[in-house]
Amino acid sequence: MIIRKLFKFENAHIVRGCSTQRCSQNVHGHSYKVEVLLESNYLDNGQMIYDFGLMKQTIKDLLEAFDHSITLWSGDESVYIEDMKKHSARWVQLPVSPSAEQFSRVIYLMVERVLACTGMVNGEREVKLQSIIVHETETGYAQGFKEDAYSKFMGSISLADIKFSEQVKSEWKNPKLWDFLLANQLMVNPKKV
Repeated sequence: MIIRKLFKFENAHIVRGCSTQRCSQNVHGHSYKVEVLLESNYLDNGQMIYDFGLMKQTIKDLLEAFDHSITLWSGDESVYIEDMKKHSARWVQLPVSPSAEQFSRVIYLMVERVLACTGMVNGEREVKLQSIIVHETETGYAQGFKEDAYSKFMGSISLADIKFSEQVKSEWKNPKLWDFLLANQLMVNPKKV
């Protein structure tokens, strides 16, 4: 069975190297919708796969990091990155360009880490992240699966290379959230994907 939770945020970015000049040369924003799809063949003590209320905690905090933020690509020009950080207190820096496709991969890895670090306390069993769908517009989205998140052909993503501004971290319920998730990472074997 698959369950789905929808999250929303407003975000700005530039997608360097894309076909359209509007997107590749200008800061612009989108009203993103992110669908988190979890699956399991088992129900917990409440006869649910995973309580939606649990998703509203850590996963919501992480995704709200992107709300009213600018997302930067660490491979962009350093002058641009520093200027954006100087003029925006809310930013997220990724090791990949912030396209919808790469957002789906990054968010997949983030949510997967949250699930790996979450103690299942109500009889949840074998809860897995099925996919992440990132709607960049009303008519276009990218859906990322595990094999996409770990694909070397799409660019390597290390969670340690994702950076959040101090303002973003200060607004989390636990300002040390990202440090906790990085310190408690489980070893995932991409070859098994």
